[in-house]
Amino acid sequence: MATQPPSNLPILYKDLTPLSSSEHVNYKTRPAETATYFAGHHAFPLTVDEFIFAQRNFPIVFSAGDNPVPLALMGLNEGVNTFIGDDGKSITPFYVPAYVRRYPFMLARLQPDAQEMSLCFDPTSDFVGEFEDGMPLFEDGKPSENLNNIMKFCEDFEIAAQRTAQFVAELKAMELLIPGEVSIQPSDAGQPYLYSGFQMVSEEKLREMNGDQLRKINQNGVLQLAMAHIFSLSQMRDLFGRQLELGKVPPQTPVVAPATA
Repeated sequence: MATQPPSNLPILYKDLTPLSSSEHVNYKTRPAETATYFAGHHAFPLTVDEFIFAQRNFPIVFSAGDNPVPLALMGLNEGVNTFIGDDGKSITPFYVPAYVRRYPFMLARLQPDAQEMSLCFDPTSDFVGEFEDGMPLFEDGKPSENLNNIMKFCEDFEIAAQRTAQFVAELKAMELLIPGEVSIQPSDAGQPYLYSGFQMVSEEKLREMNGDQLRKINQNGVLQLAMAHIFSLSQMRDLFGRQLELGKVPPQTPVVAPATA
């Protein structure tokens, strides 16, 4: 799944700088013409607010380890994105995860013990800088409407991330997450392709839950989200087929590496 870049920065981010009204007063944002910045990644963190939209396009799985994170898979092998071409252009329309849409901005604590989070951005990005054209981040030294919208999006993302963490905590408390494995046998291959290294919700354990447990997870929304995840897993074979069409299926039996967000 998705791995972290050096310095333990989140995926996509190569550096982080706090946005300053004095240092960046003339900075503007401009839209991306291509998506090369995430074309080489095959998995992205997903919030529970996005499950219903994302499950129509991607398999939703949970990363391995003690602190699993929901991930939208855009490919089954490291570095393979079947929705974005090598030129950074979309191969087919798809839902773009909020994690990707917030880039190059994010809220971060400048110090580990800081109470408040500050708006930061990746200074290596082509989307923020002292451009002639674009939408200003500051006007008359104050945050512009553009910046306020960016801040609101990042705040909403953090709130959704908290809901996601609560959802995952519920799954773990009920011991519903199990190691995942998918075996795909192409007609012209001598052996199946095995994909593992992720976690998934156990349908068997869901069926074994008693009435009170099912009523509880139905009322708190956990059941609907778990089912959206389970339904999305049917996209695994479609995703493999997309890789096959693009000529991006390795000749050896692949194993998906454990992921961290």
